[in-house]
Amino acid sequence: MLTPKKPRAADRYHLRLHRARSVVLTANELVEVRAAQRTFEGAYVRTALSQFSFALVVLKIFTSEFYSIGALFAVYGAGVLFASLFRRQQGNKQFFAEVGEDGLDKRMFRTSGNVVVVLSALSVAAYACLMALTLKLV
Repeated sequence: MLTPKKPRAADRYHLRLHRARSVVLTANELVEVRAAQRTFEGAYVRTALSQFSFALVVLKIFTSEFYSIGALFAVYGAGVLFASLFRRQQGNKQFFAEVGEDGLDKRMFRTSGNVVVVLSALSVAAYACLMALTLKLV
């Protein structure tokens, strides 16, 4: 059975009765959106770059016994980078209202809780692997 395609997010989400793709933000709203984007995306990218840098230092300076630890930090950096993409995808929905099936506007505010759960699980797994690799060296 074929189901109709769901409209694109730019057409579904509205702010002050404008579609998301054609909304004109006020100066205060624009500052708020830019600040959130700069804070979160910049933080995730800086964290990923620092993990990649540390992985490179471990791989270049230490002996071959530590290569697995360097690889772990590289994988962790890639995970943080993917989490930042996930946060960007989730964050694109947090400022708009959705028109419900009954035709009424539903105000939506999405927090970054999903991203926090993903990063927490990634960090716990990375630290558990780090502890296991460290104990393996001894």
